[in-house]
Amino acid sequence: MIKVLVVDDEEPFRRLLNKELTRKGFSVDVAADGKTALGLAKQTAYDVVLLDIMMPVMDGISVMKKLRTDPAAPAIIVLTGKATVETAVEAMKHGAYDYLTKPYKLDELVIIINRAYEYGRLSIKSRLLEQELVRKESPFRFVSRSRQMKDIHQLIKKIAPTDSPVFIQGESGTGKELVANTIWHYSKRRALPFIALNCATFSEHLIESEVFGHEKGAFTNAYETKHGIVEVADRGTLFLDEIAEMPVGLQATLLRFLDTGEFRRVGGNKILNVDVRVITATNKDLRDLIRAGMFREDLYYRLNVINIIIPPLRERTEDIADLAEYFLEKYGRKLSKTITGFAPQALAMLNAYPWPGNVRELENVIERAVILCDSDRIEPDDLSIPASKAVAEGSGGSLENMERDHILRVLREFSGNQSKASQVLGIDRKTLYLKLRKYGLSDYVKK
Repeated sequence: MIKVLVVDDEEPFRRLLNKELTRKGFSVDVAADGKTALGLAKQTAYDVVLLDIMMPVMDGISVMKKLRTDPAAPAIIVLTGKATVETAVEAMKHGAYDYLTKPYKLDELVIIINRAYEYGRLSIKSRLLEQELVRKESPFRFVSRSRQMKDIHQLIKKIAPTDSPVFIQGESGTGKELVANTIWHYSKRRALPFIALNCATFSEHLIESEVFGHEKGAFTNAYETKHGIVEVADRGTLFLDEIAEMPVGLQATLLRFLDTGEFRRVGGNKILNVDVRVITATNKDLRDLIRAGMFREDLYYRLNVINIIIPPLRERTEDIADLAEYFLEKYGRKLSKTITGFAPQALAMLNAYPWPGNVRELENVIERAVILCDSDRIEPDDLSIPASKAVAEGSGGSLENMERDHILRVLREFSGNQSKASQVLGIDRKTLYLKLRKYGLSDYVKK
């Protein structure tokens, strides 16, 4: 329902508009002067304001100037019985959507209100999308040769048309965001935003502001109102990756938001409402975190309506060749190189390697191979994975030894820098740390 605020000092006019617009299906509040209107606007997020110009206490132009300081300001339609060219120009200069003189036709006013509402939504959305997040431009493709991924693909097609929350589990680099993106692709919301946020990339202090936004002056350095990603994703799909990293205090706020669609920006009193589908993902077992008191059990059940578990790449080796071909095509096009495929020995290497970083590591390896390749196909020497000769010649070696050698090789290449090594391996810092302990390489890193 579109929320309209009528601001006019003539009581009969306010009463008439309140009655007629309510009858037409709008939610209507009224104010007799500018100061009252600004007070109401602080408490309620109006979509459209019908504003008189000539009023005592505070005139309409002054009200407009105040309202327009909020990036989420409502669309303003000026209604006045004292129209002049000067007032019209002044009103449009300060952001009025339209300008009507009294008397007016109700049907015409209703049409303009609806147009102003849509204009306001599109204007805010375009600004926010430009400022906050940019959609990835890569073509859509879901590789599913293995039985496991075919089953996941079929499940996605079944659940995508619903609005139920989806909870995705899998090791780092298995393609959790791709699964979320595929759900969005098949959903009723595909023409609307798909907004992703990695909860692990923000400090506990900043993540609430990133998710729900903040008001100007809410904290130090909050110089202007900031929209949270829940507003950016309105009517679309919100993907919260690494949900296990969300602070416990913020989890309660997220639970209320999931139940009602309502939220407040940090430092604000105004209750805002959006309609988003929420998809979450993690590489951790949330039940362990629940037992440790680090994750709310009620939030877990609210998120886990539909559960998708993505197997690691080493358990679905049938997908490796198709994924490698996909990345070869992607980076060949990006780097303007014509490479037709893989030498049999190179493909054997890819299939034999355990891929601790899963699909993300495979993508990194193929990108680098495309850069290094000087022929029309990828050869074993182009692949930066361990035990190349042994694998190419079929002499074997345990998968764990191959993984250990590869991690050690990458660490040496970057002089023990774990941040750079984890990026190349396609895994996060914590996963790398655990593997270093597993293979007894922690002493090497400390040197």
